[in-house]
Amino acid sequence: MSVEITWWGHATATVRDSGVRVLTDPLFVRRLAHLRRRRGAVPPAAAAVADVALVSHLHADHLHLGSLAKLLPGTRLVVPRGAGRAVPGLRRVVAARGLRVTEMAPGDVCTVGEVRIRAVPAAHDGRRLPYGPSRVPALGYVLSGESTTYFAGDTGLFDRMAEAVGACDVALLPVGGWGPYLGPGHLDAGRAAQALARLGARCAVPVHYGTYWPIGMDAIRPHEFHAPGDDFVRHAGRLAPDAVVHRLVHGECVRLEPAR
Repeated sequence: MSVEITWWGHATATVRDSGVRVLTDPLFVRRLAHLRRRRGAVPPAAAAVADVALVSHLHADHLHLGSLAKLLPGTRLVVPRGAGRAVPGLRRVVAARGLRVTEMAPGDVCTVGEVRIRAVPAAHDGRRLPYGPSRVPALGYVLSGESTTYFAGDTGLFDRMAEAVGACDVALLPVGGWGPYLGPGHLDAGRAAQALARLGARCAVPVHYGTYWPIGMDAIRPHEFHAPGDDFVRHAGRLAPDAVVHRLVHGECVRLEPAR
């Protein structure tokens, strides 16, 4: 296994495998509606350079049109099937930037360079509010190159999770959120550790925490902002003791080499 992971904050990371740069859920802004970035600098322009960008679901902090507009022309963009129909602005960004779009549903596969990308289910309500009900699925993705990396997107625990994902070396798991309370369809630090134990991954990187927080709510349950990364390390040590957790700071990179 050889893979390099850089965490930019929230659900945004760059996974380099087999010479392919995979960018997850790009979000490159200081403020999004009622949220502001409280930790970590806005990612540099180089963070938007990718061979393929993955979007897990339609929520604005995962499918962010302004951030997708920073991708270079010709970048492959992988989105849930139906996203172009559900989000009209996405079609405008794709046309303006010359992006190459692939829409996927669970079980679909595409290949970029030497990396195979497989869409897997996620237990999350991924509709694009305020447009109402949507049949566009929330997804996770499994990247197979020199290593196998699972990017969970945003999800809760679900039956047959390990079967859907399959064997993986590295798991990028959400461990928190952007507000004082997590609704259904999310992983907190404890549930993320349960997911890691089910998956049997050798390494994990916690994401989706400690970046954005609602304006004016700094004093409300601040531990939900600060603690999830460390809590995940602690829970994983108990529930998945054979896994190594790399709790990165914003902009930090880790290179994972084959086990010896």
